Amino acid sequence: METVAPGYSRPRQMAALSAEQEQLIAGSCSGAIVAPWAQAPGMNPYWGPYDSVQTGHATDPHVRHHGSSGGVLSALAIHALETGLVERVLHIVADPDHPTRNIIQLSSNPQEVLAGAGSRYASSSPLADIDRLLGEGVRFAFIGKPCDVSALRQLARMDRRVDLLVPIKLSFFCGGMPSHAGAERIIQAMGLVPSDVTRFRYRGEGWPGLTRAETNDGRAGEMRYEDSWGGHLSKEVQFRCKICPDAVGGVADIACADAWYGGESGYPQFEEQDGRSLIMSRSPEGERLLRSAVGSGNIVVESLAVEDIGLMQPSQARRKRLVSARMAACSATLQPRPKTGGLMVRIASADASIRDRLRDFIGTIRRIVLNRR
Repeated sequence: METVAPGYSRPRQMAALSAEQEQLIAGSCSGAIVAPWAQAPGMNPYWGPYDSVQTGHATDPHVRHHGSSGGVLSALAIHALETGLVERVLHIVADPDHPTRNIIQLSSNPQEVLAGAGSRYASSSPLADIDRLLGEGVRFAFIGKPCDVSALRQLARMDRRVDLLVPIKLSFFCGGMPSHAGAERIIQAMGLVPSDVTRFRYRGEGWPGLTRAETNDGRAGEMRYEDSWGGHLSKEVQFRCKICPDAVGGVADIACADAWYGGESGYPQFEEQDGRSLIMSRSPEGERLLRSAVGSGNIVVESLAVEDIGLMQPSQARRKRLVSARMAACSATLQPRPKTGGLMVRIASADASIRDRLRDFIGTIRRIVLNRR
């Protein structure tokens, strides 16, 4: 994977591929085929399969504060390490040489896990070394984007090592992957020079947490999450994410998200407060891990009706309703579109008005013709 302008990750072939390698790539690439949802006690066309739906947070105040919301993903990964379920955790952390970007990390203790806590709104390829890691024969938990977990699930159908060595797969609700140019514009809006920045935090240290940049000469800039995401990063999300049919981590063992509090307008409020996570366990393995973490006192939870998720994540609901219209635009303009069987796309799209579907259909065609990225 390499970075191409304005800052997205794209694959580049380095050598000839065998027929087996071609089959593995074609069968596991989540850009082309999105893994279908598995059956579960609960099923929702917007929010996917679930064993339980709850809100909660890590009981360790440092873990809760350091994470982007309630610190639940970090607490689950730490609990998996401490109980011996896994020996390592595969996730991403900030690149020390390019602090707005990401690198892969294998963590073996809580301190290393926490080093990667907090959302990282930049391209990442956490599965880049998956074949080598599976070859080492050491059990590890995985934390990645919904598309990363989708790829891992599909790889598991062809490589039995995946489920043997990756017993827990964690994800989160994803708003899409912005380019590196978005982060650079944030830094410039703070009055800083991107090349001078030595530390950059997209979120965390509170909920939702401030975007913060620091330079080597002691200068610093901060920006509210509502401004950094809403004013800069969301405008840089790549096209493929706009047509994602499973941005809610529907094939993860557990998926977490911001359990935003809705205001009178029905849209989430972003005032700084103690973090709270939405927690959806989606498999028996995920439910066991969650119950174990709650039982040990590492996480506290409260039940949530699945219908209430829409109040916390209205943009995710809207995207799922309209993704069918957006993919229809891809077909109309002879552009590729992912296979989405088993994701209840048609059921969700039935809730969209004809006006909204037509608007997104036309808008997507315009985006493809004028500025497809």
